[in-house]
Amino acid sequence: MPHEKSNLQKRIESGNRIVLAEIAPPQSADSSLVRALAKNFSGKVHALGVCDNREGVRMSAMAAASIVLSEGVEPVLHMTTRDRNRTALISESLGAQAMGIKNVLCTSGTHQSLLPFHAAKNVYDIDATILLQSLKGLEKNASIVGEKSIDGHVPFCLGAVASPYADPIELQLPRLAQKIFAGAQFIITQPIFDLDRFNIWWKEVSNRGLPEKAAFIAGIRVLISGESAKAFAEKRPVPMVPESFIKRISEAQSGRKEGIKMALETIEKLSGVDGLRGFEIVCDDDHEVAIEILESMKSKIG
Repeated sequence: MPHEKSNLQKRIESGNRIVLAEIAPPQSADSSLVRALAKNFSGKVHALGVCDNREGVRMSAMAAASIVLSEGVEPVLHMTTRDRNRTALISESLGAQAMGIKNVLCTSGTHQSLLPFHAAKNVYDIDATILLQSLKGLEKNASIVGEKSIDGHVPFCLGAVASPYADPIELQLPRLAQKIFAGAQFIITQPIFDLDRFNIWWKEVSNRGLPEKAAFIAGIRVLISGESAKAFAEKRPVPMVPESFIKRISEAQSGRKEGIKMALETIEKLSGVDGLRGFEIVCDDDHEVAIEILESMKSKIG
C-alpha cells in the first residue's frame, strides 16, 4: 500500500506558499490546553510546529503533537538531539509514526546553559544532520542503532533549521547544504529581524541553488514588549535583534501592537524575496498574537 504523504509534503511539492505556526507545549500535563491551541490554529496554517523543551521543561513534544493531530491539525514534531541518545531518538520516531505523525523537524536544540534546566546534562550523541540521514532511510539501513533495517518504517517529511545570523557565513552554508543532502525537505530559519543581514545570507544561499532543493521558510518571531525583546536578544550569541528594533518596541505606547506591526512589516518585505516559500509565526508569550498575524496573512496562505 503506497505511503500517504503529509499535507505539508504535498504543499512543498506543489510549489505553493507555506504558512506554519509553532507552539510550546504547556508546563503542565493538561491536554485540554493543547487541544485549545490546536483548535485556535485550525484552518489558519498548513501545519503546526510543536517545539521540544525549547525554553524549559514542558509536556513532551510527541505527546503534544499527537494531541494536535487528534484535533485535525497536522503537526510538525520537533526532535532535539540535546536530550536523547540515538536509541531514544529512533525509538521516538517509530512511536511518532505509529501515532500518524509524518513531519519531523530535526534540531540540535538550544544549549541547556541558556535554559532554566541549565544543571541538566546534555547528550548530543548525534547531531541534527545525522538524525536527518538516519530518519530518511531506516527501512533500508538502521545501522545507527545496530540493526539492518526497521520493518514498517516509511519516510517522514523532514525539516531542519538554518541560522542566517551565524558567522562566518562561508562555514555555515556547507553545513546547511549537508542537511539538505541528508534529507531535509524544508528549512525553517531562525527568527528574522535584521533584513539587511538576511539579504546577504539569502544571496549566498541562492547562489548555491539551495532553494531549488528544499523549501525555505522564514521564521517570524513576534516580540511584544521591550523587555521580551531585550531578553530574547541577550540569550543569543549573535546580534539577531538590532538595537533599532528594541528601541522602537520599547518606546511604543503598546508593545504588543507595535510587535504585531513590525512582524507584518517584515512579512511584507520578505514576501517579495524570490525563492522564499513561506513563513512560520511564533509568539510563545501570547499565542493570540500569532493568530492575529495569521488572520492578517489570509491572502498569503492560499
